[in-house]
Amino acid sequence: MLRIIVCIKQVPETQEVRLDPVTHTLKREGVKAMINPFDLYALEEGLRVKEARGGKVTVLSMGPPQAEEALREALGFGADAAVLLSDRAFAGADTWATSLTLARAIEKLGGADLIFCGKQAIDGDTAQVGPEIAEHLNIPYVAWARKLTFNADDLLKVERLLDHGYDAVEVELPALITVVKEINEPRLPSFKAKLRAKKEPIPVWGLGDLGLPPEEVGLAGSFTQVVKVFPPPARGTSETWTGPPAELAARLWQRLQSLGPSVVFRK
Repeated sequence: MLRIIVCIKQVPETQEVRLDPVTHTLKREGVKAMINPFDLYALEEGLRVKEARGGKVTVLSMGPPQAEEALREALGFGADAAVLLSDRAFAGADTWATSLTLARAIEKLGGADLIFCGKQAIDGDTAQVGPEIAEHLNIPYVAWARKLTFNADDLLKVERLLDHGYDAVEVELPALITVVKEINEPRLPSFKAKLRAKKEPIPVWGLGDLGLPPEEVGLAGSFTQVVKVFPPPARGTSETWTGPPAELAARLWQRLQSLGPSVVFRK
């Protein structure tokens, strides 16, 4: 029976996020949140492997107390268990400190045969946490997976999405896989699973539960820090035109001609 762990992150549901001017971290209070979209594909793939080969899917997340909502949503999709890592000591963590905390939690869970992560989180876009978890655990990883196949000898064949096609690699378990959205189509949660998710106990682990020194987690354990946050400079004025397409096309052509020879036209 495979031990499958899926790491998910709760991210802001809106692009209108606010930043703390002192810590330069996201202000999550009062902001609607959701499961990171790429993590839904990771969860779906974990569930499909479980259904095909047997096993247990545990969902793991690090975040503030409200991240429990994301874990219950994941249970509603069919995950078997969930664990939340939440402690003020974890606040302000960069990808290194985050991945270390998640890795220690995976070890506390007894390890895993397969760990799934989304390719990246939409609020950070670093794509670093998954591979760094694998490095902390000293296991192989394959990033950007678009298709998984188990061979007869239980080697996992992974097709990795590239800019111009894909390549195929084989990896022994235990391993960590980060997935892209091309790998599957996430299912809808079932009513029965959603009811179970409301009652399922979700343990909350803090710094003391993981046995990590305070200086190795959160802001204190981060090798990188945000030193300044500012909006991008304005790129100039904009105009909105309305009217029939033919009229707008003629108007646009006149405007482009008025810009002179510096504008290059190509078919």
